[in-house]
Formats: sequence, C-alpha cells, structure tokens
Amino acid sequence: MGERCCAAVRVLVLQAAWALAGGQVRYSVPEEAKAGTVVGRLAQDLGLEAGEAEARRLRLVAQGRRASVEVSGASGALLVSSRLDREELCGKSAPCALRLEVLVERPLRVFHVQLEVTDINDNAPIFPAARKNLSIAESSVPGSRFPLEGASDADIGANAQLSYTLSPSEVFSLDLQKSSEQNVEPELVLTKSLDRETIPVHRLVLTASDGGRPSLTGTMELVISVLDANDNAPQFNQTVYKVQLPESAEVGTLVTRVNATDPDEGINSEVTYTVTNFLPPSGRDVISVNPNTGEIHLTAALDFEEVSIFNFRIEARDKGTPPLSGHCKLVLEVLDVNDNAPEVWVTSLSVPVPEDASVGTVVALLSVSDRDSGANGRVRCWVWPASPFGLEATFAGSYSLVLREALDRERVSEYEVEVRAEDGGAPALRGRRGLRVAVSDVNDNAPAFAQAVYTVLARENNAAGAELARLWARDPDEAGNGRVSYSVWEGGVGGGWRPASSYVSVDAESGRLWALQPLDYEELQVLQFEVRAVDAGEPPLCGNATVQLFVLDENDNAPALLPPAGSAPEAGGVAGEAGSAGSAAAAAAGSGSVSGTLWAWAAWGAPAGQVVAKIRAVDADSGYNAWLRYELWEPRGKGPFRVGLYSGEVSTARALEEADGPRQRLLIVVRDHGEPARSATATLSVSLVEAAEAALGAAAGSSSSRSAAGAELGAGAASAATNVWLVVAICAVSSLFLLAVVLYGASRWAPRAAVLSGPGPTTLVCASEVGSWSYSQRHSRSLCVADGAGKSDLMVFSPNFPPPPPGPAAKDTQPEPSALLDTVSAPPLLSPFRPPPLFSSAYCLPPLRSCCS
Repeated sequence: MGERCCAAVRVLVLQAAWALAGGQVRYSVPEEAKAGTVVGRLAQDLGLEAGEAEARRLRLVAQGRRASVEVSGASGALLVSSRLDREELCGKSAPCALRLEVLVERPLRVFHVQLEVTDINDNAPIFPAARKNLSIAESSVPGSRFPLEGASDADIGANAQLSYTLSPSEVFSLDLQKSSEQNVEPELVLTKSLDRETIPVHRLVLTASDGGRPSLTGTMELVISVLDANDNAPQFNQTVYKVQLPESAEVGTLVTRVNATDPDEGINSEVTYTVTNFLPPSGRDVISVNPNTGEIHLTAALDFEEVSIFNFRIEARDKGTPPLSGHCKLVLEVLDVNDNAPEVWVTSLSVPVPEDASVGTVVALLSVSDRDSGANGRVRCWVWPASPFGLEATFAGSYSLVLREALDRERVSEYEVEVRAEDGGAPALRGRRGLRVAVSDVNDNAPAFAQAVYTVLARENNAAGAELARLWARDPDEAGNGRVSYSVWEGGVGGGWRPASSYVSVDAESGRLWALQPLDYEELQVLQFEVRAVDAGEPPLCGNATVQLFVLDENDNAPALLPPAGSAPEAGGVAGEAGSAGSAAAAAAGSGSVSGTLWAWAAWGAPAGQVVAKIRAVDADSGYNAWLRYELWEPRGKGPFRVGLYSGEVSTARALEEADGPRQRLLIVVRDHGEPARSATATLSVSLVEAAEAALGAAAGSSSSRSAAGAELGAGAASAATNVWLVVAICAVSSLFLLAVVLYGASRWAPRAAVLSGPGPTTLVCASEVGSWSYSQRHSRSLCVADGAGKSDLMVFSPNFPPPPPGPAAKDTQPEPSALLDTVSAPPLLSPFRPPPLFSSAYCLPPLRSCCS
C-alpha cells in the first residue's frame, strides 16, 4: 500500500513538473561526453509505459543541423551518439541549449526537448601571435604603461576567465585591467628607467592561464626594443569610443573618427593610426582606419546573428625616433534588422500519394524557423495553392501537410506545392519550400471507344489479311492500368453460322481489324460483331464497341442460263456442242460463258409478235450487277425474229414465210450491267413447220420433233398417202387444224408461260408488266441480326416486257428506271427487297445481342 502511494506521489510530481515546464523536457550533458552516455530517460519523462517507446516508434526529428544525440529504441533513453563540442555548436553563447523535437506515432505527437550542453575546460588560451614586437623609447619614465594584446579562450564562464603572468624582469611588470565585459586586459608597466646602451632588447614571456580545473595556459613572446629620443606619446581625446550600426549598413560606411594629439613638435608630433586588437578575431576584416585622418570605415558586412558586439584597440603612433603611441578602445554594437527570411525544412515526405487516399492523410512534416529575434523572428505559414492540400500546426515551428480534397490522377498527375512562410518584420521577409507530390494511379477508368458503333464497308473478294479498319479505345490510366488489348467477342454468333472470328481478326495491341479470308457478297452481306477492349489493371476493366461490316458487291458472277422450266427433259434440251458463232459472240460481248443449243418450233405464216421461245437467265450478283439485258447477236439485220431487251422473249419480227427456210439459228447474248460487264450466250434453233405440225409437236413433246427429219414430216406423209387414206388425212388434218386453233387461242389468252422447259430447281416467279421478280432458294441470302431466324432476300432476274403489237417490228428500247420500281408482292415469309442502286436496299440492324440461327 505504501509503495502505491509513493508511485502516485511520483506521478503527481512528474505531472506538476511537466505543467510548470510548459510541456517541455530539459536535460543537461557536458560536452565531450562519450558516445553511449545516457542523457536522460526520455520515454519515462514523456509518460510512456515500458516497451511503448519502441512500439510507438519514439525518435528524434532533425532540424537542419546534427544533434549528436539519439533515442534508444529499446529503452527509450536519450543517448549521446557522437562527439559533442559546445564551441562548435554554440560558440560563445551561454547557455548552449539545443532544441530537439521528439516524434511518436499511433497517435502522432511531437514533443519539445531542450538539451543543454555544459562547458568543460577543453580549450587553452590562444594569443593572436606567438611573438609580439614592442618599441619603447628610452626616455620613457617609470610607470609608463604599454597595453598588450590579450589571449582568447573558446570556453565560457570560469573556463574562459584568463589571468596573465610575466616572466621575471627588473624593468617591466604586468598589470591587469578589467574591461566592461569582465575581461582582463594585460598591460606592460615600466618599473625602471631604460638604458638602451646597457640592454637594447628585452625578451619576456607573457603567460595566459584560464580558470578551469585543471588550468590550461598559452604563451606569447614579447620582444621589446628600446628606442631613443621622442619622449611624448600621442593622446586620444576619448578613452572609449562607442558606436551603434545596424547590421544592414553597407560596406564603406563611416563608423567613427578618432583623434589623438602629440605635444611634441615636428616629426615627433605627426600621428598615424592603426587597429591593433580585434575581439573577436573575426573582426579583423570588419573595419579599416585611415592612418592619416583617423576615419574608420566598414569593410565587411555585419551580421547580428553571428556577432553582436565588436571590440577594437586603436593605436596612434607618432613619427618620432623612437615613435611613441597612444591607445583607445572602440566598441561597435550591431543592431538587429529583419535580414533573415524564414527557412522551411521538410523533415518527412510520403510520396507518391495514391489517388484514392482519404481526406486528412498526412503527406509531409515540415519545420519552420527564423534566425532573427523579436517580431522579426515570429513566423506565420500557409500552403499555395490552397487546394487540395493544407497545413496543420502540430507544435511551435512544426507543421503537417495534409490532404484536404480527393485526388484524381487522370485530372492532375502531379502537384507542385509551395509552403510559404512570412515573418513579422518591416518589411516582412518570406521563405518558401517547393514540394513535388506525385499521385499514383489506381485502375478506376475502363477503356472507352471513340464510337459506340463502327460502320465498315469492305468490297467482296478482298485479299486475305487486308486491313478493314482501325479501332481505338482510350484508357486515361497509366502503365498497366492504361494498357489496352483488343479481341473479337464471340457472344453474338449462333444458329449454325460461322463465328465472326473466322472472317475477321483484331490485333490485340494496335486494334487493327483484318480480314482472315476473302469476303463473298453472295454468301454474306452484313456481319455484325463486338470488339472488346480490356485493360491490364487489377481488377481489369473493359469496354465494348459494335462493328457493322457491310460487304459491297462486285460484278464477279456472269449470267447463268436456266434450263427450260415446266417441260420434260426431252421436250427441249441443250445440245452437246456449241457453235463457233456462239464463241465469237461471247468473245465480243466480254467475259462470259457459252451455252449449248436450245430448240423451238414456229409455224409458217405466224403473225408478227408471236412468242416462240423465252431465254431465262439469272445472275448471282445484286443491283446493277444482276440486271440482265438480252441482245440478238446473229443473225444481224432484218431477220424474222427479235429478242425482248429485258424479257428474253424470242418473238417473230414479221410474218414467217417459206422463203425463210426450214430452220433459223439464233445467237443470243445475255449481259449484265456491271462494270466490267459479264455475259453469257445461248444458241436457239427454231424449226419452221406447218401450223398443225407445230401445234402437234408442241403438244406431243416427243423427241422426234427436235430432229431435222421431223421438220419435214408433212412432205413425207403426203408422198406416201393413197386415195383411200386421203379423206382420212383430210379429216385428220382438219381435226389437227381445229386443235391447233384452239391451242393457239388458249396460248394467246392464257397467262404466259415459258415455251422452253427442262429440269431445274423450284423457282418462285412473281410476274408484272415491267418484268419478273424471282426468288431462288439456291441463291438465298442470310443476314445475322439481333433476334429471329435468318432472313432471305429477293433476287432480281430478267424483266418481262409485253410483246409489241402486230405489224412492223418495233425497235427494242430500254424502259425508264422508274418503271422498274413497282411494288412486287412477296410471300409472307419473305422480307420486301428493293435492290440497289436502281433497286436500293436498306438494312436496319438493332444493337448486337445474340447471333441469329
């Protein structure tokens, strides 16, 4: 119980001492103490528990000069770390107090510790020179005094109190005079008249001893030359001259003017002035005296913070033989002015600062000081610019630079902060310290494309590896957080189509879009996919862009002739050979293909405009590249037949006569409107027969009607008929004639159908007055859209114009484009199609979500 009471009493005493000391801890240590010497139990004196000093990182904060002490991390004691030299730290200042700042963490606190370094007698007195030459007139009377230049001691107090002794002499003695600063100044006193002829030179030793224990000494040899004649020394009108100058006084300023008189006459009364003693020794370069006038001028800048008072000894020497001298004292007091700007030191700096650092984060610790005194040394501080940082005062002269606002590295990546300090002088002086605070990056920005949707146009049959476009996504982050890689996203493909990555590829680094294979418009018109940009941050962020690739059609498909539809294979087929005329026509028409021979029948006497056959062709291209026209290449001129320019119908140009021969061979060229145009040729062999035979051959559809012998069937039958069979033949012919008339009337008034027929794929034809719109399942087109099944477009085949009226053959003319824009009815499962450019088509694609099947 008693121990607890004693501990409580000690705590109360310590708290009271702490309160009386104003929150400061004071220690004292002698200079030249050995390294490791314990100055004081700092942690205990600061109220820290055992072991808490190391846990809270108790440490000293440097303030611009070496403190020579350190804090033990384990015990929390303040130790001497290196040599302590009081003269080096404080000079002649007393007491020598070092101001230390102690920093502890968790929480962060700063304590002020004052360490006083006490003086020991470690410096011996030192004279300005080891030898002093004096000249004393022989006529000098006993009792004459000759001031000597005293020694100086770097120590202070009793260790710097000097006493002087003179070696034994019968002529001279030593007298000590106390100055106003309690310093002792030695004077040499003549105790006996001099006799130059007996002793011309006196050699004495002046010894200076300090007041330390043990005492240290210094010596100077005095060489005294005895001169003859001049027996009056110059005398100053003042013993002490006191002058005050501000430390801002310029070099060359007149300090004062001293005056000494000599009662002698002639050359013995001419006086010259010199400065003999300097205290402190640094004052040797501060002033100079005019040897003739006695004017003293300033030769060096003054600094109140270095030396505040200078003591000089002025000597006036006449020109007699020997010369005599008089002495006076000059005291120069330096007045303080506001000539020192505040100094800002950075004691701790934590950079870079992450851009997601919270408000209130400590960025740096700073220390501010001013060497001036009084109002000139009072300092106020602030930070510029005012945001996003601010200053918080932690202790006298100590500040913390803290974060006041949130940071954004993409907006400002580095701050140039300036801590400014201003003292209270007039005019006020400012100090500043620049800080460069870098902001480290955090992956808080996803890559963003310049466009949400990119529209790319590519011609079909492009080379594999051709560059289609260049995509670019910007990520404002830096390093890995801003390094973007590109890829084609496969999430929007499905339904049996090949993935987009089989058509195109994107360079992972540059974002260039490449074609992996030649594109075929007939296979694919529109490819829609997404390109994803992913950065290398942690976690990675990504951005997407939709790419719509439109394939532009090229005229790379020649027209293809279709086999006759709606008839048996033998009703009208293709012969095994192509004529030489057809090859020539194909070569003249441009690139194309040559077909075989088609067969048709026509009756003699058929009126003009009767359709005998129809050439059917299709072009896998679209637009103008698939718009076909038909031309009759052979025979040229006024032949019995003509071909519809856009319908492909072969009709009679005039009434057929027997002079036209039994057979007509027509060479028909089918050409598209592409650039360059492509074409195909068809050879049509038209057999001219009697009307009844033509109708009979068309109705029967036998293979004998395709032979040349079948064309002359009527002539052979007539030569073999007999009278018995004549009536039967007439009846049969009449019946056939009536049947032919009926069939002819039915063919004229019924909806037109192709005369030629043959095997082929099922084709849906929507007829109109302008032409025919055909949908071929074999040439269907599919689009990859957001939802729904694959869509098929309509292919445009040959227009179908009505035959010209009976009479002279009318010249084929090309219809106006507006005539080809009539609306065509399509099946419910087909989307309306309007071919470009004359049959323009618009694809409206929603944003990509998934690929159609």
